[in-house]
Amino acid sequence: MPLWRFDAIGTTWEIDSEHPLDDSVRSRINDLIEDFDRTWSRFRRDSLVSRLGRSGGTAALPPDAPAMLDAYRALTRATDGAVNPLVAESLNALGYDPDYSLRPGTPRPAPSEWTGIVSWAEPLLSVSTPALLDVGALGKGRLVDRVFDELADVPGIRAVDAGGDLRVREDMRVGLEHPFDPSAAIGVAMIRDQAICASAITRRAWGSGLHHVLDARTGMPVRTWAATWAIGADAMTADAVATALFFDGGADFAAERGVEWVRMSTDGRAQWSASAPIEVFRPGGRFDEGELTL
Repeated sequence: MPLWRFDAIGTTWEIDSEHPLDDSVRSRINDLIEDFDRTWSRFRRDSLVSRLGRSGGTAALPPDAPAMLDAYRALTRATDGAVNPLVAESLNALGYDPDYSLRPGTPRPAPSEWTGIVSWAEPLLSVSTPALLDVGALGKGRLVDRVFDELADVPGIRAVDAGGDLRVREDMRVGLEHPFDPSAAIGVAMIRDQAICASAITRRAWGSGLHHVLDARTGMPVRTWAATWAIGADAMTADAVATALFFDGGADFAAERGVEWVRMSTDGRAQWSASAPIEVFRPGGRFDEGELTL
């Protein structure tokens, strides 16, 4: 089957279709991704968020801002402040900066009252003081949805996959990669006309126990959960839930949004929602319970 594979926003994309995509379709997708990256990437010095991070001020409201920042506000409430889009400087402080220095410094909590700094209402996005946004908790999922919708008029599209954030139009079995052994899986998810998004502390990790999933209240990486998977109607919501599941309140946030989920702890336990369309297994058996040791 034709598979268009390319790299963008720091990950590998795969678009699965019945027929090869023509150059005009590929150009549309490339332009969409470039526009999103030029707006939201904190790794680009020419991006909108980098400019606002340097000087604050206002800009024309980007089309993705209301959906993403509304979702962030809900995430902040659900996790008691652990998820916050101003965590960018916290990541920079630990070495995950635009230069990828990977030289950790003093942990830096994010500003807790971020909605008093960032405002978004037609026609403007406003940042009252220089503050760098990071939309990593759900931005890739949002972009997967945008690409998926852009391909709505293209016959034969089966799936859009951006480094494990996946949205499909048909039945698909998806392996849940073991966070500590990429050659193994802790189970399989069955999805149809849905999205599944994953997050793991073993991706984008460096130094001694440092990784990209931070608690915004402390500026430190999370320690309890190693990997999460979320299954929902769209990728942005699934991506947001996959982030929330690293914190207290994540399971309730998932239930409010009709998202099924699985997560694995750093000491090898797996948990999942009651109606999750999954098979969780270990050598020698399958389990129907909500928690087990792997």
